[in-house]
Amino acid sequence: MKIEVKELTNLEAMLAQIEVMQFLYPKLTLEKYKSYLKEMLPHNYTQVAVFENQECIAITGCWFGVKLWSGKYLEIDNFVVHPEHRSKGVGKLLTDFVNQKALDLGCTNIVLDAYTNNFQAHRFYYNQGYGPKGFHFVKILDEEGLT
Repeated sequence: MKIEVKELTNLEAMLAQIEVMQFLYPKLTLEKYKSYLKEMLPHNYTQVAVFENQECIAITGCWFGVKLWSGKYLEIDNFVVHPEHRSKGVGKLLTDFVNQKALDLGCTNIVLDAYTNNFQAHRFYYNQGYGPKGFHFVKILDEEGLT
């Protein structure tokens, strides 16, 4: 069994992994995914994927930016591990890779959002050294537009 962690930096490589992203967003269509990625890529967006024997088993998006409160940061976005590969250390491979990427970029911190009812994710992130800093408030303007 060969495990590899790779950074995906182009649209085609990202689109090829839609099936894993659909574990998080079952209604995500290829067309919508492509449309969103085209808007995200110009804003420092990349993806990191874990492959087992060339099959994607986990993926996360990430991008970096600068905020007044933190300086340069890296944000984890849409972190998902294939259900058959959970609790096997695959998520830690992703967070370790992202952590090194953030250090290489000179980031002061890594941020992420997790749904309030996703207690399994909360436990995982706490175990990886993440903790809550504040609240992420959302005002939904278009319920139909949500994935």
